[in-house]
Amino acid sequence: MALIAPSLLSCDFLRIGEELKWLDQSEADWIHLDVMDGRFVPNISFGLPVISAVRRATSKPMDVHLMIVEPEKYVEAFREAGADHLTVHVEACPHLHRVIQKIHACGAKAGVALNPHTPVSSLYDVLEDVDIVCMMSVNPGFGGQKFIYRTLEKLRTLVAEIHSRNLNTLVEIDGGVGLQNAEVISGAGADVLVAGNAVFADPDPAGVVRQLRQLSSARFEF
Repeated sequence: MALIAPSLLSCDFLRIGEELKWLDQSEADWIHLDVMDGRFVPNISFGLPVISAVRRATSKPMDVHLMIVEPEKYVEAFREAGADHLTVHVEACPHLHRVIQKIHACGAKAGVALNPHTPVSSLYDVLEDVDIVCMMSVNPGFGGQKFIYRTLEKLRTLVAEIHSRNLNTLVEIDGGVGLQNAEVISGAGADVLVAGNAVFADPDPAGVVRQLRQLSSARFEF
C-alpha cells in the first residue's frame, strides 16, 4: 500500500489551521509542502515561516519539496524549521551529490525530484545515496494540472533499477494524482502518492485520503 501525502499547496489558506487539524487526524502519512521561488518554477508559494507554523500544528512527517534555485543555501534553515524530508531538483543542482550529503548531515531524509522531461538515468549515479525520488507527473509550479501518463513508463524503469540494486529508495509521484489514477500509479510501483486538488477540493477530504490508500494497494510485479 502506498503512502499518501496531501499537498498543502491546494489547501484553503484562510482556513489553514482547520485544514491541518483534520489532516493530522486523518489517515494521511505525510504532509507535502511545495516551496517555490518564482525562478526555478513560474510561481511563488510559501517559505520558512509557513513551514515553522505547520510544524507546530502537526505530528506527521513534513515532506518539503524545494522547487528553488540554489537549494543548498537553505538546507539547514528548512531542517531547523521542521522539515523531515528535503527534496531538491536534479535540474537545480550542478553538484547534486554534495547537496544530498548536506541534507543527510543536518538529519533529514534526502529526496531528489525529476521534471517530466528529465530521464531517470540522470539519477543512477546517486541512487544509492537518495532516500526518496520525487517523479514529477506534471510540469512543476501549479496545482490542478493533468497527469502526464508517460510518467508510468519512467516509473516502471526507475522501480526496476531500484529493485535490481536491492535498495530501499522510495519513489514518490507528484502531480495530477487522484482517485481516477491512484490504482494504476501504485500498480506501476509508486511508494508515495502526492495529492493536492483531489483531496482539498472534495467536500470530504479525509474520505478521499482513505480512498486513495485503499486504491493504492496494487503493487508492481517484477
